Amino acid sequence: MATLKERITEDMKAAMRAKETERLGAIRMLTAAIKQKEVDERVELDDAGVVAIVDKLLKQRKDSIDAFQKAGRQDLADKEQAEVAVLQAYLPARLSADEVAAEVKKIVAETGASGPGDMGKVMGAAKQRLAGKADMGQVSAAVKAALAG
Repeated sequence: MATLKERITEDMKAAMRAKETERLGAIRMLTAAIKQKEVDERVELDDAGVVAIVDKLLKQRKDSIDAFQKAGRQDLADKEQAEVAVLQAYLPARLSADEVAAEVKKIVAETGASGPGDMGKVMGAAKQRLAGKADMGQVSAAVKAALAG
């Protein structure tokens, strides 16, 4: 079973051969971010580390899309959207909203959290358990709902 990094490298080679410029650009941007993290921290990233970088890049792209759309630059928003599509292929299957809510309820019960004051404690546990498996914005909303109830 190939690691996620190996899969990304193979996809980059395939995109080069197929002359898929936009896809190649997105994959190169991802490999650059991975290398940067490895050099900065002097570590070899495992699949979980790579997923964390993909998540971070996706969040940046989504923020950029919002900004470009507000500025009326649909051309740039479309380019970012194409990168989002490429990046999402490297994430594990995402949990549904119901699955996220169920996990958050379990975490709230395990941590003994009650009320909005415990949001940080619950989010810390949720990040560890759900990183890469769910959109953290969705998790945050589920935590708020669980603690408000």
